[in-house]
Amino acid sequence: MTFDRSIKIAPSILAADFANFGAECEAVEAQGADWIHVDVMDGHFVPNITFGPATCKAIRPHIKGVMDVHLMIAPVDPYIQDFADAGADVITAHVEAGPHIHRTLQAIRAAGCKAGVALNPATPASSVEELLDDVDLVCVMTVNPGFGGQSFIDMTSKIRNLRSMIGDRPVHIEIDGGVDPKTAQLVVEAGADVLVAGSAVFRGGSVSNPAPYGDNIRAIRNAI
Repeated sequence: MTFDRSIKIAPSILAADFANFGAECEAVEAQGADWIHVDVMDGHFVPNITFGPATCKAIRPHIKGVMDVHLMIAPVDPYIQDFADAGADVITAHVEAGPHIHRTLQAIRAAGCKAGVALNPATPASSVEELLDDVDLVCVMTVNPGFGGQSFIDMTSKIRNLRSMIGDRPVHIEIDGGVDPKTAQLVVEAGADVLVAGSAVFRGGSVSNPAPYGDNIRAIRNAI
């Protein structure tokens, strides 16, 4: 996984067919997805439960590109090695999930993965200013985490602040929540380069009819 600032579309499998994850990953990659985004939720840090390392391990052989694992869990540290062993390329933890986020990021890198830090909508960009030399990605939540299909919360000012703070560091700015062709244009103009999209990508398609996935991905790319 090499760094570049080209725009990447990262469909969230939270919006895919849960009974057919492997085929869904293959289908959406074939239709133009750059990364596959895996939203891990614990029913504690966020009000929903999704999946864990076993699911990541099961879908890893079906993903040719980057598996981007977003841990919406607390605590994080006891599970880092499990997700690394399951094949995660990027592991992102929330700055709000524990008191020692720097230690968490060190552990992610020590496990051989790229380290990401996520910010909830109410958390300011300044909370990660001292971490920017220790991360590979900053994920800006543009919904309150826990459920897919929510409406976009405008965080363009935060994104611009982060873009300025990051400077020439090789750090991605990822956006997660409410991304569609309209909002994608706003966040890319503000400085984002990785766009997580769930329902906006998977809407209207299926493994047996994957063409709408490609149409939806192209609609986002064309908007930016």
